[in-house]
Amino acid sequence: MIDPDTLAWDKMGGLIPVIVQDRSDGAVRMVGYVNRDALAATIDSGFVTFFSRSKQRLWTKGEISGNRLRLVAARADCDGDALLLTVDAEGPTCHLGTPSCFGDIEANPHFLDALADRVRDRASADPSDSYTARLLSQGVKRIAQKVGEEGVETALAATAGDRDELISEAADLIYHLTVLLQAKDIGWDSVAAELEQRK
Repeated sequence: MIDPDTLAWDKMGGLIPVIVQDRSDGAVRMVGYVNRDALAATIDSGFVTFFSRSKQRLWTKGEISGNRLRLVAARADCDGDALLLTVDAEGPTCHLGTPSCFGDIEANPHFLDALADRVRDRASADPSDSYTARLLSQGVKRIAQKVGEEGVETALAATAGDRDELISEAADLIYHLTVLLQAKDIGWDSVAAELEQRK
């Protein structure tokens, strides 16, 4: 985690601007300010706490609404006079009820998150019209079998040296793995969090 003593607190009278970015889609949720106490409270509690310039006190985002910002990572810019906080948002961030204080900005979700959203949307479709819905209706064992088959086909394509075939089989593998995660109610964010711990 970030060392407060490395930050340029004197540049803005003891305050540092903070950009809050959602881990899941990269969208900017809001901008606020921290002083040393707010940053310490954020690190200690694991939830983003700001210094309110209007109220002249610390306030934890969501302390009334419950729409908190769970801290994932904190980074300083090259000059140490701005912070980027990566968060998992618990509900909408803006007091107007939108995810972002910047209105309905178009997020840029990671392709795995976008794929998971598409699989989730198709889960309720008619199985006769949707391969995804049909596969989900067949249960975890069948989906796991497909993941195994696609894994073998991906490995074979790699050893055969056929680039286009490898790309195609890797796409099939990722798709079927996404369906399996959906069937087990696991998101790619959980997989990403596990990988983060392995650094």
